[in-house]
Amino acid sequence: MHEIAKKYVSENTYDGYEVDVRVHLVPGIGAHRLDRLEPEHLEAFYAKMQCDGSKAGTAHHVHRTVRVALAEARRRGHVSRNVAEIARAPRLEEEEIEPYTIEEVQSLLLEASKLRNSTRWVVALALGLRQGEALGLQWEDVDLDAGYVRIRRNRLRPRYRHGCGDEPCRRKPGYCPQREQIRREHKNTKSRSGRRTVGLPDPLIKLLRKHREEQDRERSEAGADWEAKGYVFASPTGGPLSPNTDYHLWKRLLRDAGVRDGRLHDARHTAGTVLLLLGVPDVIVDAIMGWEPGGAARMRARYMHVTGPMLRKVADQVGEKLWGSSGAE
Repeated sequence: MHEIAKKYVSENTYDGYEVDVRVHLVPGIGAHRLDRLEPEHLEAFYAKMQCDGSKAGTAHHVHRTVRVALAEARRRGHVSRNVAEIARAPRLEEEEIEPYTIEEVQSLLLEASKLRNSTRWVVALALGLRQGEALGLQWEDVDLDAGYVRIRRNRLRPRYRHGCGDEPCRRKPGYCPQREQIRREHKNTKSRSGRRTVGLPDPLIKLLRKHREEQDRERSEAGADWEAKGYVFASPTGGPLSPNTDYHLWKRLLRDAGVRDGRLHDARHTAGTVLLLLGVPDVIVDAIMGWEPGGAARMRARYMHVTGPMLRKVADQVGEKLWGSSGAE
């Protein structure tokens, strides 16, 4: 099982699945003989993952990875059946959607305006771009004159190996002084719905123009050290931003703005909620958010328990302004 998982997942799926193999599958079921692997082995493995602290979503993702690997093994004649198609997949619980309020968004944007790459957070809260989509954005994807941005690639988490040669530094590869990058910086967006064109509001166009001017100044200051990679949101020398650093900046932004703690993905939820509150047609919401056609209706339904009370609150506020707190008699 060890070699099949490593070979077929690395050859036939995207880089994100490599973590499933290295961290979960190889240690968990890598010792099983492929011809003796049963659905019950996988089900027990998923249960143990969750008992050991893994989330249901992580176990479910691992299930998808091993299913893909075994499907390829079956296609090549190494196994007679795909036991992952028989095993019960880990049950997923829908994550709670907790969008930020308008007041919280305003506080975040005010605090973000003090930061370098401040427009990165406006893009998250206004357009709902995923982290990888925002960090993978390049200027060739942005047309400020026409007022749109094309989402075509995702920034990947970097991975390193030691470069210290005969005298090892005894640190983890990522902290090696001579570390070497062994993963490409970005990948193309894999789904058709993920590859999309999103219109830019006029205020955001102005912010992006200002951001480009600031980046031009940094390019002049960096001189020969500038990496001409074309990233919209880049390091002071033009290189790609680290997703890990980006995450910690988000957490610091929340603290400095005095806003409740939340996931970076909650910024995306906020954008989706605003679109639904504004009454944007479903097909447009799906296109902006990059939701898959098969799951778009389910995603919108998940937001309704949030947008419903919000709409009721707005209606009550309007009623109070027009007729007073007691309502019309």
